[in-house]
Amino acid sequence: MADNPQTILVLGGARSGKSRHAQSLAERMGQRRLFIATAQAFDDEMRDRIARHRADRDDSWQTVEAPHDLPGVIRQHGHGDHVLLVDCLTLWLSNLLLADADLDAAGRALIDVLADASAPVILVGNEVGFGIVPDNALARRFRDAAGRLHQHLAAACDAVDLVVAGIPLRIKPAA
Repeated sequence: MADNPQTILVLGGARSGKSRHAQSLAERMGQRRLFIATAQAFDDEMRDRIARHRADRDDSWQTVEAPHDLPGVIRQHGHGDHVLLVDCLTLWLSNLLLADADLDAAGRALIDVLADASAPVILVGNEVGFGIVPDNALARRFRDAAGRLHQHLAAACDAVDLVVAGIPLRIKPAA
């Protein structure tokens, strides 16, 4: 694996600092920056969360929304002199799950488009497998789908970082 990875998967729990870490990685790459947002603002709390994330980025960032067609947006913008930051995979997966999409096919499409991208891509996802087993079928289906997606992306990406309590740890390639 290279010292300057082309694809980086950043995982961590809720409020772990993973988005801040991913943004810092992108900003250190010294290129134009494209933030690919997957969140949908269905309520006031989510609108506030999105506003806080936007406030954390300066004017050097362009934002594109991709709540469903993440592979298409990466295909469209994955070439050129900029870095792409996708935040977050688990919201994208939730959107697809609620739309009754084929989650495995969507994951394969994402991995395929990452392989074709010439621009660096940083992907942020919530690690949901460290907690208790969910008490309902939908939540278990989501947790399992997120775990599978993260495993496949970790295998496909050049680097994987795990963020815990604001501290990033590069777990692939191993130091």
